[in-house]
Amino acid sequence: MRAPCPKWVLVLLILTVLGGCSKREAVKPAEIAKVLRKPQWLKQEPLIIVGNWDDMAIFRRRVGGNPVWQEEDYRREHSEEAVRKLKDLGVTMAIIHFYKGFGLEAEKEHMQDSRELAALCKKYGIRVGVYIGSTLAYETFLREKPDAASWLVPSFLGRPVTYGSQTFRRRVYFMDPGYREYIKRVLLIAIKELKVDLIHFDNTSSQAMAPVFLHPEAVKDFRTYLVRKYSPEVLKKRFGFADVGLVEPPEWDRPMTTIDDPLFQEWTDFRCHQLAAYYREMESFIRGLNPEVAVENNPSRGISGVNTAWEQGVDYPRLLAHTDVVWTEEGNEAGVMPEGILISKIRSYKMAVMLGNSVFTYTGGSSRGGKLALAEAMAYNRQNLGMIGGGLAGYDFPEDQKRYIKFYKDHFAYYRDVESKADVAVLHSFASMAYNSDRPWQSAMLVEQALIQGKVPFEIVFDDNLKNLSKYRVLVLPDQECLSSSQMEAIRQFVSQGGGLVASEHSSLYNEWRQRRRDFGLQDLFKVNAAPWVAGQPEQLLQGPAVKREAGKGRVAYIPEIRPSVPKPPSAPMTSQYWKLPQNWQEVLSAIRWAARGSLSLEVKAPLTVTAELQEQKQQGRMLIHLVNYDAARTPLVGRVEISLLVPEGKREVEALVFSPEEEKPLKLTAAVRGGRAVFAIPRVRTYALVAVR
Repeated sequence: MRAPCPKWVLVLLILTVLGGCSKREAVKPAEIAKVLRKPQWLKQEPLIIVGNWDDMAIFRRRVGGNPVWQEEDYRREHSEEAVRKLKDLGVTMAIIHFYKGFGLEAEKEHMQDSRELAALCKKYGIRVGVYIGSTLAYETFLREKPDAASWLVPSFLGRPVTYGSQTFRRRVYFMDPGYREYIKRVLLIAIKELKVDLIHFDNTSSQAMAPVFLHPEAVKDFRTYLVRKYSPEVLKKRFGFADVGLVEPPEWDRPMTTIDDPLFQEWTDFRCHQLAAYYREMESFIRGLNPEVAVENNPSRGISGVNTAWEQGVDYPRLLAHTDVVWTEEGNEAGVMPEGILISKIRSYKMAVMLGNSVFTYTGGSSRGGKLALAEAMAYNRQNLGMIGGGLAGYDFPEDQKRYIKFYKDHFAYYRDVESKADVAVLHSFASMAYNSDRPWQSAMLVEQALIQGKVPFEIVFDDNLKNLSKYRVLVLPDQECLSSSQMEAIRQFVSQGGGLVASEHSSLYNEWRQRRRDFGLQDLFKVNAAPWVAGQPEQLLQGPAVKREAGKGRVAYIPEIRPSVPKPPSAPMTSQYWKLPQNWQEVLSAIRWAARGSLSLEVKAPLTVTAELQEQKQQGRMLIHLVNYDAARTPLVGRVEISLLVPEGKREVEALVFSPEEEKPLKLTAAVRGGRAVFAIPRVRTYALVAVR
């Protein structure tokens, strides 16, 4: 075992990597990983969490609307009996209150309660995470630190920038040096005195919202950012002039469809950059104190159809380079709506996994989630069952959900050290998704819906992933209109090496600044021509069926339109009420299978409301197939699910074990191998089944 890196060497390496980083692409996740060691326990243990960080008296009294027994419940949550019951339930981590933004002096009493609760949790083998707020409760905080008034964001459109209706919680410009140093004082206490295992940064979703960046320091930082990012020659090409000393952030007072103004584009990118820079600094500080402390934050939306770059300043690849776990509070509770729309958090889980994170979300308890949400987390999350309830969950918890939690812990060997075995990658390019809130989002979400309900394992990939697509058989560009020359070259190389490409609508018609090309940038692959450009008019779509062609060793299919069944209004987010399977979903899947040369690694015959995920445990020589019945409320039992699985060459016989929390014992199946594929059938699936194939 290698000796740990001396702390002074670690700090020097961090400064070397992070120092002088001014461009968006200056610090890549891989470079951070070389320096900052991730917590080792995250790879070895399941995360099953409860939490309650809004129950301290100072906060509840200020918010109001509390029952008379609220503080009695607060004391009860801090009792040994409560902690013991959480342990019995199977909880492995409690996220507790610590710092809500009233100030270290104002919250001193509650921080002492946190110390005692943390010690109790440790006594029972429950790991501890603590809440770190991002707002400033100015009524008390400014008594402790009057000069912090300069951190506050000035009024926007005549109103203070607050946390929703909680007007006492004011927004700060988080990159103010004084604010950052104060938060580090808070982190130091949590890590050194409470010995915490995880830092939970909350409200990331609104830290970088547009009004925050009208702070005078943010305006200065924006101008500096532009000068560092571009040479004078490029600035002149970008804006028409090189001196950006007087530019002002644009006012954010209307919804956007396409974002063509270069200042709007750069301001969006800058906000994403600053938020990632803040968490890069916090991560470095935390790892320097204790590399075994996990970092987590809450951008809230996940991949749910919202243009998070524009609305929140959240670019997930940049932000999650500095976290281990990420929250989503997007809603999208697992199930099938009366209109037949399958609702899931699958996209958010896949995004997090691709970026080296797992997901906290509400999965259990009587108010949100349930066994279907637990099943979804088992299938699509990584070693993380999410938040199964609040601090009192151990007192009142549904029996069927207890059975799921016990199943997960008993069978944890099947949920660790897994890798996705997806054949298909779906690109979310930053410029396409950040600078157009309409068709790229609509087409991406609908293509992914077709893959989800068609039971085709896939991954969501981002700009940096285009550099290595070798693990995939097919790359899908769902109206990924903005592609740079280097990105297109990476796509051409993928096709030349035998990869399949499926593109739709305006993919590659614009460059990374959303400037229109004369024709598709990838016209040499599509062999179709874009509709003529008419200034000031929406882009026209081509007509007809998919165009398919051989391209050297690879295959290329171009689909003129992903046709929505429920079109979304212009500039509205592509949220779940619009996720009904597209009209031509079968054409989309047919094109993907054709591009993959007719056969995917996993084929499943089951209703459209059953989903499938394929994973591999290389060390154990196992393939894992997760099946989730999203319509379990109306169809509690699905009979006979047929599976065809590609197996390594030379294998003649395959053994499969089928596990489920709703079955008394595993079912053993044996399948003969024909034509390099194992074909077998599972007699029934209730809510969830795990198939382990050796």
